[in-house]
Amino acid sequence: MSNTFYMPPMSLMGKGAIKGLGAELKSRDFKKALIVTDKVLVEIKLIENLTDELALNGIDYSIFDEVKPNPTEKNMEDGLAQLKAQDCDFVISFGGGSSHDCAKGIALVASNGGHIRDYSKGVHTAAKPQLPLVTVNTTAGTASEMTVFAIVTNEADETKYPVVDKHLTPIIAVNDSELMVAMPAFLTAATGMDALTHAVEAYVSTAATPVTDAVAIKAIELIALNLEAAVADGSNIEARDAMQYAEYLAGMAFSNASLGYVHSMAHQLGGVYDLAHGLCNAILLPEVSRFNAQVKGQRFADIAKTMGVDISNMAVEDAAEAGIVAIEALSEKIGTAQKLADLGVQEDRLEFMAINALNDACSLTNPRKATTEEIVNLYKKVM
Repeated sequence: MSNTFYMPPMSLMGKGAIKGLGAELKSRDFKKALIVTDKVLVEIKLIENLTDELALNGIDYSIFDEVKPNPTEKNMEDGLAQLKAQDCDFVISFGGGSSHDCAKGIALVASNGGHIRDYSKGVHTAAKPQLPLVTVNTTAGTASEMTVFAIVTNEADETKYPVVDKHLTPIIAVNDSELMVAMPAFLTAATGMDALTHAVEAYVSTAATPVTDAVAIKAIELIALNLEAAVADGSNIEARDAMQYAEYLAGMAFSNASLGYVHSMAHQLGGVYDLAHGLCNAILLPEVSRFNAQVKGQRFADIAKTMGVDISNMAVEDAAEAGIVAIEALSEKIGTAQKLADLGVQEDRLEFMAINALNDACSLTNPRKATTEEIVNLYKKVM
């Protein structure tokens, strides 16, 4: 069976990477950008790292800063209206996964027409490339700055769904670790666990390949070595730099091998309760991993070894469990080992979320198939 691998044709990475963006955009003769971001990044003036670079190179821009933490269909519709009104010829997202996902929705519909929901019925359904999209990343977690995924919230029916399309791949992705120093400790923790979940789910995915395996395992190694340090001291630029490479590698893995039940279940928690995606992943990852370890024991044993567990004298099932315990220990240390009930989740919504989770595209590559009842029980285990 043949495989296809997607990633941006250009990525600017490392400390000070954004300083190379303006000249690159100028060389491509772009005229005016719609900058898609959120109000916090504007208020703390972090966005000036981008706008100063654009101004220095004579590139005009209009800022759309209405992005919600779980970006909605309306966010994308409003951004598209501003793009057209301001006559922008390309899009730049500035922020984390919310900004990138919203920008992807705007750019895809701008060139293909219709509604973003139209592109959720299958995979790679858009006929044309999106309007040129450049992504400037300020978190180390979602990897949306370089993937073929965009996650969208439909407020009307309380669902959250992925759009998976090769045309969502940005033309340039920027990961500058100096832009990540401003991340609060808890956001660093939650986004870091999101990256770990990407790597773990990609590694055990039914669509995994030797290429995705390699980048997933390296991502897990870097996260195990650096996430706790990045949470403890946000100014630790070495840890920040390692985490931006880790989340990018994890993105390479899941953008091509896809994900599993952790993400399909977390999407529903975001749609119904508007909860932080990375935190939901952190809560769900251990129990879903135990469910999957029944059929992917050796893979979870590999994860244990990568996280520093000595598995030399362990049976495969014991090594797999030790890997999951190591994930739980890391989550506990950084403050993401929480319970859904404490976040307001009610048991009477679990079946609704379980049904939608099994209809989520991420469920297609989970290594062990579940019934609705089994998904409900997985939710209950972390209540």
